[in-house]
Parts: sequence; C-alpha cells; structure tokens
Amino acid sequence: MLVSAAPLPITFVDFAVHAGSSHLLECISLSIAAGAPTVVIGPNGSGKTTLLRAAMGLLTPTRGRITWASQAAAPIEAMAIVFQRPVMLRRSCAGNVRYALAASGAPEASHKARTAELLTLVGLERLGARPARRLSGGEQQRLALARALARGPRVLFLDEPTSSLDPAATQEIEDLVRKISAQGVKIVMTTHDLGEARRVAGDIVLLNKGVVVEQAPCDAFFASPRSVEGQRFIEGELLV
Repeated sequence: MLVSAAPLPITFVDFAVHAGSSHLLECISLSIAAGAPTVVIGPNGSGKTTLLRAAMGLLTPTRGRITWASQAAAPIEAMAIVFQRPVMLRRSCAGNVRYALAASGAPEASHKARTAELLTLVGLERLGARPARRLSGGEQQRLALARALARGPRVLFLDEPTSSLDPAATQEIEDLVRKISAQGVKIVMTTHDLGEARRVAGDIVLLNKGVVVEQAPCDAFFASPRSVEGQRFIEGELLV
C-alpha cells in the first residue's frame, strides 16, 4: 500500500558533496518532479550514484540543501532505492520479500498475499521457493525491485538496473519500470545506455564531473541538446 503523499518535488539548492579534495557533486540546483521516469545519464564518475544517494537522503551535503515536497527532512518511508548490485539474502525469493515486508512494518497477516502479489508483478511467481542467490542476474534484479516495492514507496531510485544484463533481461526490467511508473510511483534511475534512456525517460538529467550540465524533456534533449556536452555525449564522444 502506498503512503499518503509523494515527497515531490525533490529540490536541490546549491548542493555539493565533497570527499577530501574530490568534488563528487558541485553546485547542484535541480528539481525532480512527479510524472514519467527521470533518467540521469553521464560518463562513469560523473556523480550519478552520488546524486541518487543524496536524493534518498543518505548523504550529508558539504554545502547547500535538499527539500522533499518543501520539507527539510527526508521521508525515508516514502522512498526506496535499488543499488546496481543488490545483495540477495540467504533465503528463498518469497523469503526475501517477506523480510522486506516485515522490515517495512506491514501487518503479518498481509505478508503471504502481498508477497504473492509482488512476485507476480515482477514475473517471479513460479520461483518463490527458489533460493534467491541461485537466480540469474536479471531475476535477482527483478527480486530486488519486488523487495523495494514492499516498502510501498512513492519514489523509487534505481542505480544502473540493467548494467550487466543481456538484452532480454534488460527489456524485462524496462517493462517493469514502465509498469511501476504507470502505477503512480516516481522512478528516478541512472543508466549508461542512451538507447535505454530514450525508451523509458520522461525527462533527462545530464551530469558531468559532478555538475548538472542539462535537464530537459527526453524528446527535446535527444532532438536538440542545449549544451555542447549534451551534443557530444549523444554523438558518442567522450566527456573528459
């Protein structure tokens, strides 16, 4: 069950994260609004994962601030994140989901039905008894999505969810992203795959060297990027 309100927009104001002399994010001013998926792109090391962690409320800024629907505190119960390499618990698929439901505070009486519902949503309804660590990479990613959805989030952050998957598994994840988005959950995801960004994004955020270079609707970005970096990136040139 979804919580009462989505913590949107998520607004970054002059936000920076430094680690020693490394500026992981710098001068980020950005708003992530409700609607179709927001896809964050950029070269390796551009700050994509750091941006997701910050939006989730997991990082303390060196400078600046974030607000969630104008609130200063991150509503963790309304958000969930799936990292690029999710860790599977030493349990069955169903056991992984039940654990997530229990951790979210869902009533125990609802666990069986909700577990079945979530496994069906991600296409794993026949694998509930299988040990999670024996699943394929794509199946594990789908199970990680089911666990995240057990929280009932209104915003779901996905970090490179298809980075190591074959085309068939990638399509399954992209289909799930569309399905989850259609249910009213805001998706914010990173990808290195420009084809994937074109297929699933409502809007694009381009990062380079920890700075937001450009934010635009997906069609407008790919048709006519406003920045030199955007033009070079979609043409396959390296951003250094």
